[in-house]
Amino acid sequence: MEMTEALKTYVEKNMEKLRGHFDKVITADVVLTVEKHRHIAEMTLTANGLRIHSKESSPDMYMSIDAVANKLDKQIRKFKTRIQRHQPRESRESRNYLLNIVEVNHSGNGENEKAPRHRIVQHEKLPMKPMSIDEAALQLELADDHFMVFSNAETQQVNVIYMREDGTYGLIEPQF
Repeated sequence: MEMTEALKTYVEKNMEKLRGHFDKVITADVVLTVEKHRHIAEMTLTANGLRIHSKESSPDMYMSIDAVANKLDKQIRKFKTRIQRHQPRESRESRNYLLNIVEVNHSGNGENEKAPRHRIVQHEKLPMKPMSIDEAALQLELADDHFMVFSNAETQQVNVIYMREDGTYGLIEPQF
């Protein structure tokens, strides 16, 4: 959609309210979309090592912006309440892991030529700060994703936490 100056100012005003919750806001991405009669506002806020995502729709863009900002504010408050209940953990150096996406070519004898070609279509670098399983579950809930890769602060290993269909969480730990 075409961004008017009034709409831009309105979004910035709503984002300023959220900014007060954090010491350091790294990025704030806002995507505004119109689909037929639905006005969709989507916001992703990255601050203090935390990524929070929210999406709302309504018949009016200003209502959508208000709803998504209120939803983000609620998520931030919920996060801060949970963090205050936990004891602070020792600060550990963040680890950077590289998720490398490659294309596997099958060539050679005729048997392998019929095998499907595996193509990786996305390449991401994940900064990994050590966190507890509870923190990872909270981050997963706030990010609105299906899974999250994190460095387990207790075991110093990479783990995956995911949301199950029944609303509970699953944890994948490597076993060597």
